[in-house]
Amino acid sequence: MNHLMRILFCAILGMAFCVIPANAQSYQEFIRGAIGALEKDSLAEAEILFKKALEKDPISASNAIVHQYLGQIQEREGKMEEALESYQAGLNISPGMKGILLNRASLHLRRGNEEKALADYDLILEKDHDETEALFFRAYILTRLHRNKEARKDYEHLITLEPSNLNAQIGLVLLNDKDGRPREAMDKINTLVQLYPDEAQLYVVRGEMERKRLQYELAQHDFDQAIQLDPHNPEYYIARGTYYMATKKKKMARADFQLAIQYGANAEEIAAIWNGQLSERDRDPH
Repeated sequence: MNHLMRILFCAILGMAFCVIPANAQSYQEFIRGAIGALEKDSLAEAEILFKKALEKDPISASNAIVHQYLGQIQEREGKMEEALESYQAGLNISPGMKGILLNRASLHLRRGNEEKALADYDLILEKDHDETEALFFRAYILTRLHRNKEARKDYEHLITLEPSNLNAQIGLVLLNDKDGRPREAMDKINTLVQLYPDEAQLYVVRGEMERKRLQYELAQHDFDQAIQLDPHNPEYYIARGTYYMATKKKKMARADFQLAIQYGANAEEIAAIWNGQLSERDRDPH
């Protein structure tokens, strides 16, 4: 949990505790202990103390927040099914709570369950049409599901809300490229590169577009530039390695894939790419 999240958590819980009666003091102590454990990054201790708080006062209105943070802890511990159960428990107490829905949608998306993630983002946006995180990821999912008209609407609304949102602009570029607007897409990515010359991800996006257009020399230059700007990003080595495979440079592709693994990429995923068992759509990073 980052520093800002800790501050927000303490503030929210502090508001909830101001109406807790004196006989529930031990509930407060468990919560304070859990927060202290989080400050020390002691996840296991924090999880135990949060659960003790729930046992002490199972009907407290603030338990929705406790379940939310339990879910976040369990995600960090790799307990994904338990995290989903915690998020559902929080929603049982406070249906439609945006923070929990955002957490659960993100977890569903990272696990590849796009339909469930989409359902959560829909719930959020029904109540808050301007929720930027939900707009971005719903547009991303809709693009992958080939629901391009709906995705475009979300990206354009998000850009209206946040004109400098680079991820939204990149999302719209990629949508245009897939949706029969290749010239518009290339013009826009060139403009973005000019505006943000130090953004490595822009060179990778343009390089992928150039690779698909068989503009191999341009693609090579952009992948090299991205890696020069951000030499420890495994996704960039995967992108360049995929380019090398397309141009029959297997030795160089292998070297890039090995570097991708060195910098944190999943070795099994790399093997699947190498063996042609994983499509670009299946591994599309978000």
